[in-house]
This record gives sequence, structure tokens and C-alpha cells, in this order.
Amino acid sequence: MTDVSVPLLVLTLAWLLAIIAFSSGTEVAMLSVNRYRIRHRAQAGQSTAKLLERLLRKPEDWLGANLVIVAAANVFASEVATVLAQRTGYRYAVPATGVLLTLAVIVFGELTPKIYAAAHPESAALNAARIYRALVFLARPFLTVTNGISYGLLRALGVVKTAPAGQMLSTEELRTAVAEAGPMIPARHRQMLLSILDLGQITVNDIMIPRQEIAGIDLAQSWDEVLEQLERTPHTRVPVFDGELDSLVGVLHMKRIAHELVRGTLTRERLEEMARAREPYFIPEGTSLNVQLAHFQRNRRRLAFVVNEYGDIEGLVTLEDILEEIVGEFTTDPATISHRDIYAERPGIYIINGGATLRAVNRALQWQLPTDGPKTLNGLLIERLETIPAPGTTLKVGPYLFEVLQIADNAIKTVRVHAPQAPSPPLP
Repeated sequence: MTDVSVPLLVLTLAWLLAIIAFSSGTEVAMLSVNRYRIRHRAQAGQSTAKLLERLLRKPEDWLGANLVIVAAANVFASEVATVLAQRTGYRYAVPATGVLLTLAVIVFGELTPKIYAAAHPESAALNAARIYRALVFLARPFLTVTNGISYGLLRALGVVKTAPAGQMLSTEELRTAVAEAGPMIPARHRQMLLSILDLGQITVNDIMIPRQEIAGIDLAQSWDEVLEQLERTPHTRVPVFDGELDSLVGVLHMKRIAHELVRGTLTRERLEEMARAREPYFIPEGTSLNVQLAHFQRNRRRLAFVVNEYGDIEGLVTLEDILEEIVGEFTTDPATISHRDIYAERPGIYIINGGATLRAVNRALQWQLPTDGPKTLNGLLIERLETIPAPGTTLKVGPYLFEVLQIADNAIKTVRVHAPQAPSPPLP
């Protein structure tokens, strides 16, 4: 380099520093870019995104090419800086140049491009994709040799090469991605997506209507009482049993009953005949909601009875119950949405049905009642009290103070809850 002019050496040094900066910045960008967004853009037909996606599938290729150019650039930059220092003739020019070159590499070749690339990974990676394709092609012979030596050394050390880990997200990782989507996904849609992810962890026991609250038609009653029940029921499908719930006859669709009533042809025998035409559908307790949703779809059913290991009916679950776990409770007037089991008496004080599930209460009021034991508020309080309480009994569970208001059929019917004074969100 003794015959090279100083301006050319300075230009060469600046060019080598630019290569170092490019290598450092694009490496950060390629490693931190959102691969799913790139995949989406590639599927949309963007050629640069397709090229970048192919590069990201084989990181050893572009990382190897990156290593080649940054190593060469650092070595040659050091040599050029040394020659420039020697040209000055000063005694301490070489060590001083080494210090200055180190600072320049750190500030301009490492920190600045890496900070920029971390802030704009997608644009930096896309802009560098075509350059890396050319670098990978040019460095292929060298990479083949160096990769072979590296893998041979690893085998000698007992390290076995395995297939690269896939890019699939786990449920918890997907949950984090959805929760942190921010304004990209509306809050209501974000909550629906999180609820869908929860379906595999929730069972029918968590959302079923308890046995004692199942409304049905008892054929053992008088015909007038049966007709009165048919007129009062708000449900579309009603279970029919003979004497007790475990003696199920079938399920009635109220639309067919209405037609029979209009024609005046409804009799006890006709009622039982229509009920037997639709056999009851039984499912085991502990079935997860995502499995049960698939079963409802496959069997074309909308209502199922939950039975325990002895075949006794524990409760009733419907397709609407599962859908409400995803979208929230249904209502005909969005302006009057409220939870059917919760009444806000005044700020921080609520009247709650004892049969309400703990999950529903937690979701409606953003509370943290324990859900790893009993599924209903009645079950939780009786478990803590270890007895059937009398009206007026109070109990504190965490920060929540419960006051028993009504007892019926050996169960807590209603309670008043004093919640912490922190502001609570409106009921969903």
C-alpha cells in the first residue's frame, strides 16, 4: 500500500467502516424481524419478502456470509488505518489510530446501525435481502469449507447436529402475542381471541347449569301443571323427565309444541311422543370446551347433559354457553348488557346469585376468586365455612367480604359482596 494515495486510503477506510456498519445492523434486523409479518407479505406476492423468507429459513447461510464480510472488513480496516498512521510520521500515531479506530467501529460500525436496525427491523431486513442473496452466492464455496470444518469440530466435541427448531408458537406464546397486539386488534376482538385460546383449559363443569337449576317438564305432574310449565318456560329446548331428572325421556323443541298448541292437538301422549323423538345427549364431566364444541358440531346438537362417573346427571351445558365464553353474554340490546347473576347495588357492593360460576363472576367484575376448587360461588363459600350457613353469616375470601342473604334447599341462593374500593369495570 506504499504507492496508494492518502485520499484513496481514507476513502477505502470509510468504505470498510460502512461495510462493518451494514453487517452489524442487518444482522440485528434479520434476527429480530417479525417472521410472520414477512410470511404474510410473501404470501401477498411481494418478491422481496419472498426472498427474505427464503433467507430466514437457512440462517447459517446468510450468517456465514455476514461473518465473512465483517471479518474481512475488520482486518482490512485495521491494515489501512495502520498504513495511514505510519504515513503521518508521528511517534504514537499507530496506537492512537488503534484507539480512534476502535471508537469509530463501536460508535459508527456497531452501536448506531444496531440501534437503527432494532427500531426498524422490517425495512432494514427487506432492503438487505437482495444484497445477502448475492453475498450468499459469492461466499458459497468458502462457506461450504468452513461449515464442514465447524460441524466436524462439533462432532469431535460430542455435539450432534439436530434439525432447527420450528417457528410455531405455543399457546402461551400466542396468548402473549395477542395480548400485546395493542391497537392493531380491537380490545373486544383481542378478548375473544384470548377466550378461544382458553377453551382447551375450561371444562363443561365450569360453565354448566347445575342440576338443581335445570328447568324441565315433569310428566309425573298433572296435565294442568305441565301446560303451565310449557307456557312459562323461556327456553327453546326443554328436557322432559318422569318423576326425577335422572329418568330423562327426551328433549322437546318448543317450536313443535307451539304448533300443537295452535292446532289444539297437544295431549300428554303426544307430548311424550315428541319428547322421545329426540333422545337426550350425555357427555362425561371434565370434557374440555374445545372438544365439546367439536362434538356439538359433529353431532348437530345444541344441548347436552353432563354426567359423572356413576351416570348421574350433574348439570346441563348448551352450545350458547360455550359461545358466550368466547363472545360474552348475548343480549338483544347492546346498551343494556349485564350479567344475569350479578346486580350492582351501589359502587363496590354487589348482589350475586349463589349459583353463579366463579369464572363468570371473575370475568364480569375482573376479580380473582379461586377457581381451582368449587366451580360456583355457593360451593366456594360452603367449602370455606364447612357448614350450611344461616342468613347474615359473613365470610372474607381474599379482599372480598361475603354476606349470606338467602338460603334455600341447603344451598346459598344470594349473597352481598363488598369488594375493594378500587374502581371496577362495567359488567360485560
